[in-house]
Amino acid sequence: MDIKTLQQLVEDTSLEFFGRPFRHKARFNHRLKTTGGRYLLRSHDLEFNQKQLEEHGMEAFIGIIKHELCHYHLHLTKKGYRHRDRDFKQLLKEVGGSRYCEVIPGQRRQEKVKFIYLCNNCGQRYPRKRRVDIRKFSCGKCRGKLKQKSID
Repeated sequence: MDIKTLQQLVEDTSLEFFGRPFRHKARFNHRLKTTGGRYLLRSHDLEFNQKQLEEHGMEAFIGIIKHELCHYHLHLTKKGYRHRDRDFKQLLKEVGGSRYCEVIPGQRRQEKVKFIYLCNNCGQRYPRKRRVDIRKFSCGKCRGKLKQKSID
């Protein structure tokens, strides 16, 4: 998909689902790795991750466009445009936009668990990337003492 086709798709989606025109620029940003799109507050432009379109298809991509258009239209009408705002959640539900985008395989690195702690009382497991001071912390389930288990 080229930039003109993307611009037209965003404009058409805006008119169809929001009843308002999209008067700014839509473009692809190849540096986006873990997100599907981005609304720029100062310029009111929208940026999209082209890999989301390639990996997950047009239906998922239109969900991302609706999500970013929710930010766009709510910000311009001076309503709650952030993810935590009720206005945003309500509008996103009305238009059927996606709340989260799909993960692109190979984009997010998996951080490995380096430490595993076990509760002496209930046996609850706590996998951790960082070390925990077992003299200060206890089990969140039963308040029992923790012990470090070696990783095999």
